[in-house]
Amino acid sequence: MLDKRTIFEIHRLKNQEWSQRRIAQELRVGRITVKKYLENPEQAFPQKAPRPSKLDPYQDIIDQFLEQDPQVYATVLLQRLQDAGFDGKISILRDYLQEKRGQSKNRKAFVRFESAPGHQCQIDWGHFGSIAYGNTKRRLYCMAVIESHSRLLYLEFTHSQRQETLHRCLLNAFRFFGGTPRELVSDNMLTAVIERDGSLIRYNESFLEFLRPFAIVPYACNVRSPHEKGKVEKGAIHYIRYNFFPLRSFDDLKDLQHQADQWRDHVANIRLHSTTGERPIDRFKSQAMRSLPPFLPDCRDTASAKVYPDFSVRFDANSYTVPPWAIGRLVIVKADTQTLAVYLKNKVIATHVRSYKRKVRIELPAHHEAARKQQRRFWQSQYVGAFISLGEEAKVYLERLASIHQPIKKNLKKLLALKEEYGSYGLIEAIKKATLHNAYGAHYIENILYQEMTPKTNHPPVRLKDENLNNICLEKPALAEYDTLVVKRRKNHDRLTAPQGKTNKSKAQDNGTGP
Repeated sequence: MLDKRTIFEIHRLKNQEWSQRRIAQELRVGRITVKKYLENPEQAFPQKAPRPSKLDPYQDIIDQFLEQDPQVYATVLLQRLQDAGFDGKISILRDYLQEKRGQSKNRKAFVRFESAPGHQCQIDWGHFGSIAYGNTKRRLYCMAVIESHSRLLYLEFTHSQRQETLHRCLLNAFRFFGGTPRELVSDNMLTAVIERDGSLIRYNESFLEFLRPFAIVPYACNVRSPHEKGKVEKGAIHYIRYNFFPLRSFDDLKDLQHQADQWRDHVANIRLHSTTGERPIDRFKSQAMRSLPPFLPDCRDTASAKVYPDFSVRFDANSYTVPPWAIGRLVIVKADTQTLAVYLKNKVIATHVRSYKRKVRIELPAHHEAARKQQRRFWQSQYVGAFISLGEEAKVYLERLASIHQPIKKNLKKLLALKEEYGSYGLIEAIKKATLHNAYGAHYIENILYQEMTPKTNHPPVRLKDENLNNICLEKPALAEYDTLVVKRRKNHDRLTAPQGKTNKSKAQDNGTGP
């Protein structure tokens, strides 16, 4: 089959009265070919007979399966065909399905729309793998917010998609834009839409409460309709994934966000946009955005926590220290992407750099030093002195209580009360048995005493009007010292009352001169 250029040359040379033989020699083709194209220049390519395929005997079966489920996977069809005797590979089956579905695919036309300046913003989440912090890996997400008219982009990387995180990202985006839009378009994320039935939408109440002060109306796209927020779907998430993220290294979330801000300001928002033909930063109209309200909501991650005996609170799988005087209190922990603050009665008592590792204790030197001072003061208190005076067993038991972070003051008060009720001997015996079984705590001692002894007295101590006198706790006196004093005074008394001769004789015996 000759190409059109050669056919044209055959006719041009014939018009110059060349013979067919000369034309064939000049163009190096056969004379019969020259004659054929002179008689009929429009020669069609011969149709080749289609090659037989292993799928030919099974096309009717495939068509039946496609009628039942037009979106059935090729792997599922291959299993059914193999049961029917097909011995081919999955590649020819996929080619057939692609050709079959391409013929019946109903391609829809979408009408483009442009928003007025400051009227609409579109938001979406994107997943970008994870970041390693030591032995811990944290998932990495990106919230993209785009102003629909100018395509001005804001992006923020996070380690969660929680409600507070969404609100915090949006608030940071509004600060970046210098105002708020009238509408906010999103997909059906759970932090925005709780339930949907067609056009009936039940929005997340926390999401609505966040948008209320800004007077923003939310709009949720229809299910499986990414074109309804195409500006952020394709123009933001896809652009970030394939323009910013490749060939990039970073140490942590803070480093990544710093690089993202640099890329946003020096690449994304100053590029010539392919759709608008303008730079987003030039097309953006800041005066069209609504002003931010005077009082902005607190969008930090918030949780209530108890201060444990090791003067720390638990948050996001880590421990953060607070002043030791707050032990046992219920506090509020608030954290953003970089910092964490602990509040007691709306007052900040501790501030830390947030850690994304797990099972880590973040301790401030000031808190550690305060705990040491408090511990020294405690060991010098009257309660400790009164308990230690019971003997070595009591001292060892108290040290063990402190080592396992038991509430020492509470246990001491209970143990001293048990001493008054059961006596010192009974308390020491109970302490020995509890130590033998590694049972440390006043409740263990109380249980042992209750099971094995009866209280020595049930009379409560006399209460004085002055509470300071009631709180005086005296150490138990050492009776051996009193015994020594009594013996010494008795000897002196005997010497004074004995006869003079006997006394001299006794002195002589004491000096070793007597018989």
